[in-house]
Amino acid sequence: MSASAVRSRHLAALLLGVAGSTGLMWLFGSLEARWVALGWLAFVPWLWVLDRAGSRREAVLAGAALSLSFTAAIFGWFPGALQSYSGAPLALCWLALLVLAPFMELQFITFALARHHLRKAPQEGPLAFWRVALTGALVYVGTEWLSPKLFAETLGQGLYASESLRQGADIAGAHGLTLLLLLGNECVLAAGRALVAHGPRAGFRRAMAPLAGLAVLVLGGFGYGQFRYRQVAGHEAQEPELVVGVVQANITKYEKLAAEMGMYDVVRMVLDTHYQLSDELLQNRKLDLLVWPETVYPTTFGTPKSEVGAEFDAELSAFVTQRRVPLLFGTYDLEQQREYNAAMLLGPGRDGTLARSAYRKTMLFPLTEWVPEAIDSPWLRERLPWTGYWKRGPGPQTLKLPLREGRSLTLAPLICYESIFPSYVAEEARRGAELILTLSNDSWFSGTPAPKLHLMHAAFRSIETRLPQVRVTNSGISALISPTGEVLTEVPDDHRASLAVTVPPAPRLSTLMVAWGDWLGPTALLLSAVLLLAPSRLARRGA
Repeated sequence: MSASAVRSRHLAALLLGVAGSTGLMWLFGSLEARWVALGWLAFVPWLWVLDRAGSRREAVLAGAALSLSFTAAIFGWFPGALQSYSGAPLALCWLALLVLAPFMELQFITFALARHHLRKAPQEGPLAFWRVALTGALVYVGTEWLSPKLFAETLGQGLYASESLRQGADIAGAHGLTLLLLLGNECVLAAGRALVAHGPRAGFRRAMAPLAGLAVLVLGGFGYGQFRYRQVAGHEAQEPELVVGVVQANITKYEKLAAEMGMYDVVRMVLDTHYQLSDELLQNRKLDLLVWPETVYPTTFGTPKSEVGAEFDAELSAFVTQRRVPLLFGTYDLEQQREYNAAMLLGPGRDGTLARSAYRKTMLFPLTEWVPEAIDSPWLRERLPWTGYWKRGPGPQTLKLPLREGRSLTLAPLICYESIFPSYVAEEARRGAELILTLSNDSWFSGTPAPKLHLMHAAFRSIETRLPQVRVTNSGISALISPTGEVLTEVPDDHRASLAVTVPPAPRLSTLMVAWGDWLGPTALLLSAVLLLAPSRLARRGA
């Protein structure tokens, strides 16, 4: 066979393996229970390709190809959302996404290189198999922790659709589930390779060991998940129930409305709509807290920029005073010309005055909300006029919510993008938080898979901390999430509704994620370095 024919066959095998794994991961990533099992074999076609790589160059090519196809399949909705926000040509948005793909999904490339390096050594016995499988999985998880990821995606998040398996996230987050899945995929590949190489009878005997490993991973995950699920379900509330009012008005794209109606009329419409939806709730049930979404009040509160702004501030304060219910809402907070995306908590004080406290968003979305000072310049602002001017807040904080009968509740406030960072939320839990309260604005992604993915991230934060969560958005998906990650109530994307939710009690269970934060990433990086370097060092000493 000629060299060109060999290259053509390798290329065809590469494309086939990458397409197969991408398709399986796309189904697995749909977060539907019927596709959960695919997570245990989604990587197998691509691993098969890696086994055929004859050089580092081919391994890197296989990793880069998967990063491109994975990004296009899973985040194909993003270029359209970016075009809608920035006005840039759609082709340019797609080009930017694909150029960044190998950097956003760098773990495919490092995993491919590490696995290629390890498989060059003699492979005999079960220890050799587990060394390759475990080291590769550690490299993958360690790289995900080390390299920036715009959406914090990882393979283990697909297990959200399994009520039992997702409970394991309280040990090492979704990255811990990724580690299990990668090991499971290696077991499936090893079993399949034994059957193909040795036939049904002899091959089945050789496949028993990797299949037993797979069974331990799956059954162990289910067993632990059921144990933790029953612990949470068996918790009995000691405190009176907490009722929170959620308002999702589905008013979006303020800038476009302002251009059509004028800013005053937009703010008037936003406030009147939220007053009406809130009053409908208050007429039917007594609330402990009322929550409106991120940046629902689209100007500074407490430091008005005009007389009209001062009138709106006074009107909002009067609303809280008259209804006698605390209100948490999204707004801007201004201090010494520095503006923050903030959550403002207004409530009737015990001395009859209005109490106010604010939480400032720290984890801002790159460029659209915040530009790092190192690259901020008039040149950049002129070419990207849609870039944001907000400043970063001080980091994880908690807010005290006064309740009836002199009680109080410690809130873990989050604003939108912050809900994808496990360590950030774990820090708020360590500060005594009893309820996660997330304000978000997902309207730029309405009609795409993004609101569902954002909700999944929020659910993992509840599992990791074993805290209930109330999530309120402008256009969806607002929800009540249990400490097991179950969405108990939700208002779908692109809907207007208000509802009162009864928050389940926090089970007060300790978790490794709260105690140590996102500990697996750095641990995996260190261990993988040891496993990759130690054999060669030992060999040199023995020579």
